[in-house]
Amino acid sequence: MSVLSREELRAAISGQPPLVEGIDPQTQLQPNGIDLRVDRIQRLTSPGLLGAAPNLREPAAREDVQPDADGWWDLHQGSYVIGYVEKVNLPADLMAFARPRSTLLRSGVALQSAVWDAGYSGRGEGLLSVLNPRGYRLQRGAAVLQLVFLRLSTATADGYKGKYQGEGQTGPAGSITGPAGSITGPAGSMT
Repeated sequence: MSVLSREELRAAISGQPPLVEGIDPQTQLQPNGIDLRVDRIQRLTSPGLLGAAPNLREPAAREDVQPDADGWWDLHQGSYVIGYVEKVNLPADLMAFARPRSTLLRSGVALQSAVWDAGYSGRGEGLLSVLNPRGYRLQRGAAVLQLVFLRLSTATADGYKGKYQGEGQTGPAGSITGPAGSITGPAGSMT
């Protein structure tokens, strides 16, 4: 495996489909990855479930946290699920790891994500944990994580086909839909 460079990423975002859709290469393309921006924040409202059998899993229920008129969220200490603006399209020979922006960590905020498997396509989600007892302010559209892409030694014959394939895709009337609702407005918009 090898990590893709900025030059390889620039070529990949020009492909069909683009590796990552809806980015500004001038600000989001980094030497070793691509920054993703926060589009929505949801608070957890129930327990989740993960059993030993594949059909015994259910994420916790959620409700949207509304930003203020300027797009800022005032987050109290706790856990939140965030959705990203950009759509990621991983081919059969690439996978990715997500790492938080260091500004979050320096402020007592952690961002966690699962492995982004080869063959996955969608607008992913992450777990934002505000550990700072004084909370944290975050603005819609802020770059919160960097996806680092790794080329597999051999392309997988059978890419990701799990429950979250296609999450956050454009739904009816241009809304962005996810497992727990939708964000209204044009696809990829910040309003």
